[in-house]
Amino acid sequence: MSDATAATTGELVLGRYRPLSPIGSGGSGSVWLARDERTGRELALKIVTREGKAGSRAKREAEAAARLRHRRCLRPLDFGSDDQHVYIAYEHVAGKTLRQALRDGEIDDRCAIEICAQVLEALEHAHSHGIVHRDVKPANILLASETEIDVRLVDFGLAQFAEAETLTELGDIPGTLAYISPERLSGETATGATDIWSVGVALWEALVGWHPFWAGSMLETARRIEGGAPSLEAMRPDLPRSLLAAVEGSLAHDPRDRPAAGELARALRRSLTRDEERSHARKQPLVGGLRRPNPARLGHALASAVFVAWGASLFPFYPAHTLIPLALIAGFASLANPVRGSAFAFSLLLLPLGNYSLGLALAFALAATCWLILTRREPLTAQLPLLGPLAVALGALFLLPLVLLPIRGTGRRALVAFTAFSLALIVAGLSGDPFPLTNGKAPRGLGIEGSTNLFSVTGALTRALLDRPTLLAEGLLLGIAAALLPLAQRRGRWGSAVFAASMITLALLPFPSVAATPVITGAWLTALALVVLPAPVSSARPIVAVPAETPALETRRIAV
Repeated sequence: MSDATAATTGELVLGRYRPLSPIGSGGSGSVWLARDERTGRELALKIVTREGKAGSRAKREAEAAARLRHRRCLRPLDFGSDDQHVYIAYEHVAGKTLRQALRDGEIDDRCAIEICAQVLEALEHAHSHGIVHRDVKPANILLASETEIDVRLVDFGLAQFAEAETLTELGDIPGTLAYISPERLSGETATGATDIWSVGVALWEALVGWHPFWAGSMLETARRIEGGAPSLEAMRPDLPRSLLAAVEGSLAHDPRDRPAAGELARALRRSLTRDEERSHARKQPLVGGLRRPNPARLGHALASAVFVAWGASLFPFYPAHTLIPLALIAGFASLANPVRGSAFAFSLLLLPLGNYSLGLALAFALAATCWLILTRREPLTAQLPLLGPLAVALGALFLLPLVLLPIRGTGRRALVAFTAFSLALIVAGLSGDPFPLTNGKAPRGLGIEGSTNLFSVTGALTRALLDRPTLLAEGLLLGIAAALLPLAQRRGRWGSAVFAASMITLALLPFPSVAATPVITGAWLTALALVVLPAPVSSARPIVAVPAETPALETRRIAV
């Protein structure tokens, strides 16, 4: 019987705790909101299957956490087991993990620094008691308040301390690979410096916006860890030197060169208080705690407002005097929550589209739902397809790959580029404007005005693209260019030149009807930008998004 099944029986656990509702789950078990029937107090109850290593690790977690007396370390209230499960009762702390907050775009530079400083305070206490956490990562950092930064370090299930029995076989590496230090990959014993490395990786990720090592495959991730982190200064030259030095020290390849937890915490806080650091700070002071928006989030909110105003103007339905208020509401909704704000902005367009064509409104609803699902881990990219029509209006369609360069993930960049191009084609067809690049015209409205059938509309849109192979090829080329642009950038001037020449050749030679000027101009401006402008991936290896909420894993040592 699984741990979830045990909780849903409604029976008391350890004779006093009644599970009420699930809070979360991972590789080491599930966590339930429970009520202590003796005191009436609500708490968090972790339920782990007793079989195998999971039960032993739960016992280790309770033993390690019980030794700690620090506000930043979540302490267990009770521990017990029965024939099938191990149970740990914790104080219930409402909040979200750092992983969730990063995904929602709620963490700015100052927040990230203070969060990691508080984690280091917890680690300083643990290390002073001979305990090494060994699984520090954003998913194990709990933000206990939305109005102030108040951190709890959780999940000591992989903690190492002197009296603990060994739970790993020779060659096994407990923990989450993306945050494991190079010496642990080499099979060395974990020390306090191991946790310092993990904090450094989490801070690098929060400051830059993507993970420095994650590559999608375990082998490549391990190789990148062995090769060291990309230069934070190259990624964020605007950051103060003292902060850059602190992060670089935490990611030193030799564990002996990394600072102690308390020393690093003090260095991070000093970087926030010096006059020099304040003059270089990228962000404004905190307003309202963790929910102060960063520039990317502000841009997303502005894009949502523009989308509503533009779409409602293109398909008249709402009274003219309501367009600006609706756009502002969509913008503020996206500022508060990017995912829900985007969904709200998309929903505002359903009635105007339905007034034009019910089938188009249904097709849009389906496409918007799929798009929100695809971008749920990167909600700030949900409105980026709007760049397609904007680029066409500015005559800068072939600059689209350059604009999308900061997006994490090769496939994601390609998908956004192709979607933006497709949206530009649809807008041109519906408004009766010439198609981009070829100046060819489609029947006004693409023949779908007034259609009430979803399949008829999707078929008409698909045929409009397939019947124009030149446009389809150009859209695919833009997607490929967006995907390969970081590769060209890492090759320097020659890579940029080859990229531009290849882009021009593939766009023009097979398709002489394509307008040459925007292609040539966009390709060479992109090449020039790759060489001259500092880009966020200029010294980094190919990077994809770190998977959300990766549970603590047991990873077999990888030869690198």
